[in-house]
Amino acid sequence: MGKSGGQLANTIRHLRFHQQEMTQQELADRVGITRQTVNAIEGNKYSPSLEVAFRIARVFGVPLESVFQYGE
Repeated sequence: MGKSGGQLANTIRHLRFHQQEMTQQELADRVGITRQTVNAIEGNKYSPSLEVAFRIARVFGVPLESVFQYGE
């Protein structure tokens, strides 16, 4: 395994747009995290805990794999 490891990607921006253009703040409020955290996760600068990842998927009503993808 290389130094960089894998990359966690997500479709949060796309999912928010298709959910009546939900704002980052609205998502943050529904998940119980800060808007800054949503921004960092969405920008792939921060990997959420498993619990937060599941909560995000639940807000959108989709499977976890529809929100987060992990690539080697």
